[in-house]
Formats: sequence, C-alpha cells, structure tokens
Amino acid sequence: MAWVQSFRNKVVLVTGASSGIGRATALAFAAAGARVALVARRRELLEEVARLADGETAVLPADVTRREDVGVCFAAARERFGRIDVVVNNAGILKPAPVTDIVAADLEAMLRVNLFGALFIMQEAVPLMRAQGDGSIVNVASLAGRRGMTPLGGYCATKFALIGLTEALRMELSGSLVHVGLVLPGVVETPMVEQVTHDQEFASFWPTALNMPPSWVVWAVFAVARFRLVEVSVPPGAATLEKLAALAPGVADTLAAWAAQTAHWLSTLGRERA
Repeated sequence: MAWVQSFRNKVVLVTGASSGIGRATALAFAAAGARVALVARRRELLEEVARLADGETAVLPADVTRREDVGVCFAAARERFGRIDVVVNNAGILKPAPVTDIVAADLEAMLRVNLFGALFIMQEAVPLMRAQGDGSIVNVASLAGRRGMTPLGGYCATKFALIGLTEALRMELSGSLVHVGLVLPGVVETPMVEQVTHDQEFASFWPTALNMPPSWVVWAVFAVARFRLVEVSVPPGAATLEKLAALAPGVADTLAAWAAQTAHWLSTLGRERA
C-alpha cells in the first residue's frame, strides 16, 4: 500500500521487539523503509531480528520495568538516529490464573511490565516528541482491557489500567502535535500465548483455532500511527462486543461464553475428523 511508504526514513522504536507482535512489527517497519530501534531484554534475540530486518536497525537491550534502562535506551536511540517519530509500546507478559488463585508475585510481575513499563516509555517519549514538534505513540493493549475474561483476570487488570493511562494521556496531549493511540488485539499467535495455551482452563475457554496471526496487529499499528487514529480493535468487529458489554454486561457474558464453547466444540470436532 502506498501509505506504508510514508514511514520511509522515519525512526520507529519498538518495545518487546524480540518476539511475537513486537518482532513482526519491527520487521514490517524496517521493510517499509523505517529506521528501527529494537528494544527488549534479550540481546541475542534482538540481534537475530536485526539480521532479518531489511533496513537500518539499532539493537538496544533494556528492561522496560527499570526507569533508568528506559532513559538509557531513549538516549541511545536519539544519539543513533537524531529523533524518534513513532514509539510502539508493545512489551507485555501474561500469567493466567482464576482470580481466586492469582499469585501476588505474578500479578506484580505483569503490572511491572504491562503497566509500569508502558508508563516509563510514555514518560520518555512525550517530552522528546514535544521538543521535536511531533510524534506518535502506539500503545498495544488488548481486548482483554475492555472486557474481563477467565482465566486472565490479572492480565485484564493490567490492560484495563494501560487503556486508562492512554486515554488520560490523550486528553493531556490535546492541542499538541503528539499523538497517542491504542491497538486492542484479541488472542494472537505468539510465543507468549503458546506458553499459556497448555493451561487446560485457558484452552477450554479459548480454542487455539481462533488465534490471529501477528500480521493483523501489525497492520493496525501501521494504521494508528499513519492516520493518527484513537483506537483500533483487532479484528475490527470485536468492538461490537465491547459496546454490548457496556450496555448489557450480563448478555455479553452469556454470548462470550456461548461463542467460546461453540468454537471449542467445532475445533474439537475438526480434530476428530482429521
């Protein structure tokens, strides 16, 4: 698409770039001609992404839960590229459990990455973008941040919080040329999800046959950054359930449970016939 070429020579910083959505997003921006700063904890995985990238990249290992790491990362990106046009705030972790069984340490770990990590990135990006005159921050949250579901209560809580932070920041940036938008994916085929789909309770609620490829989310990230959109759900029709849930939570609960049970039954039937 022609509008993708508008990212040529732009500087894009992607967190969680070592795998999953972040990896796919970083590679896609590089293929579009952007210069990409790759941020994640594991250098060896970032270097692998850099080798695969069709364009200029910078490998910037950092732990987003450490504010000092985030500051060093942004300083290094500015020194290398001179500016940062787009930040894709994607780093996240998932530790599923029923609400009654949530381990405090697991919830704290998710909060540190999914919420505080995203906050530290925004707190570095906004002053930089204000100083340079423009910029776009794309926060990758989740549909689980609009509707609680089992056994993802703790994860949902962190994504609800991230959406709230994003909406508040959008109000604070009103009138400026700094844009902040949201991408809300459903369940995506990533290593993070693969690790939890072995959980029997999760598998019974959400069959893997319904998982989306990361490329769907990548296109949403591109669209939000390019057209400065406020929010995009992936898949697009998923927003319908969000609106229904706000109007009739009980009905939404029933429909969600029915859809998941039906999809699981069809998936099981398909495997049996195969």
